[in-house]
Amino acid sequence: MYVFFSNPTYHHPDCSSREITMASIVSHLTSSFLSTPGFCRPSQSLHQSQKQMRCTRKSVPRTISASIDLKPTPYALDALEPHMSKETLEYHWGKHQRGYVDNLNKQIEGTEFDGKSLGEIIIASYNNGDVLPAFNNAAQVWNHEFFWESMKPGGGGTPSGELLELINRDFGSFESLVSEFTLAATTQFGSGWAWLVYKEDEKLAVVNSSNAINPLVLNYDPLLTIDVWEHAYYLDFKNLRADYISTFLDKLVSWTAVSIRLLEVQAVVALRKKADENIAELDAIIATRDNDTTEPEDPDEY
Repeated sequence: MYVFFSNPTYHHPDCSSREITMASIVSHLTSSFLSTPGFCRPSQSLHQSQKQMRCTRKSVPRTISASIDLKPTPYALDALEPHMSKETLEYHWGKHQRGYVDNLNKQIEGTEFDGKSLGEIIIASYNNGDVLPAFNNAAQVWNHEFFWESMKPGGGGTPSGELLELINRDFGSFESLVSEFTLAATTQFGSGWAWLVYKEDEKLAVVNSSNAINPLVLNYDPLLTIDVWEHAYYLDFKNLRADYISTFLDKLVSWTAVSIRLLEVQAVVALRKKADENIAELDAIIATRDNDTTEPEDPDEY
């Protein structure tokens, strides 16, 4: 069973084929990945501290630094042909995504979001479901970057290694995952996305979301997505969304990228657990200290 999000409330690239181990990415994660809200979900305290942030113009003059960039696709615009045409990428990436970038920079110029990272803007502007104007453009920029990196030339096939093991565990088989993902993408009414995610209980799930909503503002870590906005496929498939979804899964998806994302997420989850354990130990020490009412000995009594 997949999960559908229409207007949810907050719950809490092509890569080489060399072997990737958990140890090989931990140092990278701790230096850069953990500071990126793209995978490292924000804590509840972060949301609470940002709850009152509003996208309003600042009265104090300041240097304008709004500079969210249009990130290049991880391959040439014709690299996915014949399954996704150069013309589609020219319009989808070159016009639609560029439009989101340009509009976002206009929206955040001179506001509290000016100078923030894309992930920070998404989290703050979602505002626990009370969405601020910058959210849709910010989330759509991030969603598209994630979507391009979910594909590769010569993609498709089947996953392997731990990813396949988890798929078999949580869906019963790879074929069952494909069926659930296809159903989620096909039945998403109107515009939106389908996602393979890693849940807080360390299980995989398929979810879909409407418009710009993404797992960064949900209690999930994203591993894979497909864009089912009509502009993603109309030039190549007209209104045949099901054919587009089938082609994505059979010929375009990068299971290598998904496997790497899984390792990254697992490393983050392990670090989160360790941090929680350390906090619990510290709380216990503080509680013990606060409850210690033993009076110190007075040396003058002897």
